[in-house]
Amino acid sequence: MRLQGERAIVTGGASGFGAGIVRRFVAEGARVAIADLDKAKGEALAKELGEACIAIRTDVSDAASVAALFEAVQSAFGGVDIMVNNAGMGTAPAPLETMDEVAFDRLMGVNVRSVYLPSRHAVPAMKAQKRGAILNIASTGGVSPRPNLAWYNASKGWMIAAARSMAIELAPHGVRVNAINPVAGDTPMLGVFFGGDSPEARARVLNTIPIGRLSTPDDIASAAVFLCSQEASMITGVALEVDGGRCL
Repeated sequence: MRLQGERAIVTGGASGFGAGIVRRFVAEGARVAIADLDKAKGEALAKELGEACIAIRTDVSDAASVAALFEAVQSAFGGVDIMVNNAGMGTAPAPLETMDEVAFDRLMGVNVRSVYLPSRHAVPAMKAQKRGAILNIASTGGVSPRPNLAWYNASKGWMIAAARSMAIELAPHGVRVNAINPVAGDTPMLGVFFGGDSPEARARVLNTIPIGRLSTPDDIASAAVFLCSQEASMITGVALEVDGGRCL
């Protein structure tokens, strides 16, 4: 019960890494708002996990939608103590010059605005209560990029730099900010990066991970619980690689 009594928001919380974080946060005693574009999946997970969960359909790239999310959380929980910026999107491998402006703007809208917009609401509330934890789910691509994913890698590098910048500014207010850099995960998004999932594609990625397996939602959730709990009260501005040695 390391998160007993904490009030959390997890964006992109209906599936993949986000769902793993939601499950573990609830198991550790937190009340959790699942903020996800997929309303049906969010509501199904909230129903499964019981009274500690609510689901709110949220477009993390839209200011009005994010504002409505925080209004709903304020009404349900009375505030927020933990903000997990997990929502994101990937891209299929392609030469960097081939991405058109519409796709680029969509990528940045989801992967960059998903940190910026929630911060406009979470940070003032956390400053006022003089405590809080913010966690960005970035990627090993932000520190050890693969070719043909240039703009995705750049967006995740932005999330890491944002976490460090936020950490130094918010530390005097009692607010900690960290990031997690997962290696390729066994989640529904995996096929996007492969341009289609296949045993051959998985084998190529596994050859780059010394521990010899993909990351799982449980792996990321374990790191998230630690970084958002009081066990990590002296840790801020860290980008923790949960990568099986991929970045060594």
